[in-house]
Amino acid sequence: MSDAQYDEAIRATLARLERTVDAWLQDDVIDIDSARTGGMITLTLPNRSQLIINAQPPLHELWLAARKGGFHFRLSTDGRWLDTRSGAEFFSLLSDCASDQAGQPLQFA
Repeated sequence: MSDAQYDEAIRATLARLERTVDAWLQDDVIDIDSARTGGMITLTLPNRSQLIINAQPPLHELWLAARKGGFHFRLSTDGRWLDTRSGAEFFSLLSDCASDQAGQPLQFA
């Protein structure tokens, strides 16, 4: 994968994440604070726990830090970010972590 392809994939992924959080706020699903600094998004849940999603350009990876642990994802040939250890898909694992930490079901579509 080229750097340009990685940059495009990261931008699309982070934008998708932000759109989901914005929709939750608009629909009053959950009061979640989203802060973006460059390639990093910090999601702060009502109980003050956080999820941190961070682009790693030198490695062409996407990282997730959550209470359940730290996860590293690489873009597969079918366009999904897959965990380098378990093979779990990024948005599915992020949904599980967010639901666990928020104490309510949250689904990143």
